[in-house]
Amino acid sequence: INERLTAQINKMKLKDNTSKVLSKEDLDIVFEDEHIVVINKPAGVLCVPGKGEGFSLSQFVFDNVEGVTLPKPDMMVVHRLGFDTTGLMVFSKTMKSLRGMNVRFRTREVDRTYEALLVGHVAEDSGKIDMPLMRCLMYPPFIRVSTNNAQCAIVKSRLRPDEDIGRKYLEEPKGSITEYKVLSREELHGLPVTRVELLSLSGRTHQLNVHCAAFGHPIVGDTTYGIDGEAGPHGGLTVEEAETLMPNPNRASLELQQQMRDAHGDGGMYVHAKSIEFDHPIDKRIEISLDCDAPF
Repeated sequence: INERLTAQINKMKLKDNTSKVLSKEDLDIVFEDEHIVVINKPAGVLCVPGKGEGFSLSQFVFDNVEGVTLPKPDMMVVHRLGFDTTGLMVFSKTMKSLRGMNVRFRTREVDRTYEALLVGHVAEDSGKIDMPLMRCLMYPPFIRVSTNNAQCAIVKSRLRPDEDIGRKYLEEPKGSITEYKVLSREELHGLPVTRVELLSLSGRTHQLNVHCAAFGHPIVGDTTYGIDGEAGPHGGLTVEEAETLMPNPNRASLELQQQMRDAHGDGGMYVHAKSIEFDHPIDKRIEISLDCDAPF
């Protein structure tokens, strides 16, 4: 596991170094007051400094937003979006608002919805994906759907003297629920896709990506959890396991997934943090409700 993890971290460093450098004209402020600022994050940008030396959004906001009293840029960050994810991201400007926003997120008082394009046409107009998640032993440091076999593999690895399993891999599987609603069924590159609204009820790392892949409709442009990605296919499951855990006769075929991967190329991942709602971190009587259109 250590060799696989080291190899993957080196790949991640290389990707981090490709983080786009933004100019002040790229700063898209959706909301701002003396306590917080909400940015429309572009794709291809790190939220915080990563494993390489790439440009980070936190430093950019720290340098270009007025009235920030926090001593370091990373302290402004109260939640993150993935490197390729676009959309609404909240930054704190003061210590008091930082504490307030941390409480909002910790107690799950922040409602966030995402918009995504999924490969294939989803059959049902709405539904729920309920699958626990865990660290993936075969493809560290990524996430997978938890199964008894996967948990047994971790137990067996602990018994091997040549394996040093990190603490995160020994954590209990985390319950994870994603709700989806179909907005439209479309075509992209002449291939079927579904535009959906996604709501993460549990907010786990990479939850939307893993759940959509296990559901049989990976996010368009997902080069980590999609077909031939860096992580295990189908959310870490075999096709048989995926069908047993989440029956879906309309799941996108492997042929369709490969066609989309080839046609889309380096077109980016189509997932966008579309809306966010929360009580203001200083005055709970003020409700902040923001929307931002997807760029795809």
